[in-house]
Amino acid sequence: MSNRHLARTIAMQTLFEWDFHGKKSIDDAKEKLSYNLSDFSPKFENDDHFVESTVNGVLENIADIDSLISKYATDWPIEQITIVDRNILRVGTYELKYNPEIPSKVAINEAIEIAKKFGGESSGKFVNGVLGAIFKELAQQGIVKE
Repeated sequence: MSNRHLARTIAMQTLFEWDFHGKKSIDDAKEKLSYNLSDFSPKFENDDHFVESTVNGVLENIADIDSLISKYATDWPIEQITIVDRNILRVGTYELKYNPEIPSKVAINEAIEIAKKFGGESSGKFVNGVLGAIFKELAQQGIVKE
């Protein structure tokens, strides 16, 4: 498993826990991240602090991220999307809109792979559809390149 793939998985797990436990505070999310880094992957090399910047980026922009997800998951209010899928979409949307270092195709493909591994039977297709629609909007706005 690549370092960045593992980093995204840890970020998703951290956001999942934070969301599952009622989205108490950003400090709570940071505590969960610290625990996950030490417990689930003690030998993980996070030299570029990719996990922290991803989790913090999602938390700092969560209102905008959730709004974009809601716009394109039209049949599913954000709170009705499964917690796993919701947080995979949050990480993917954050990477598409706020992390220009990540190519759009990589952000989408990584999210789909994580959805297939941790989500339900149709999670990969659902994540692909929502992130694909978000990508098209961001491309039309000139935020991402096709």
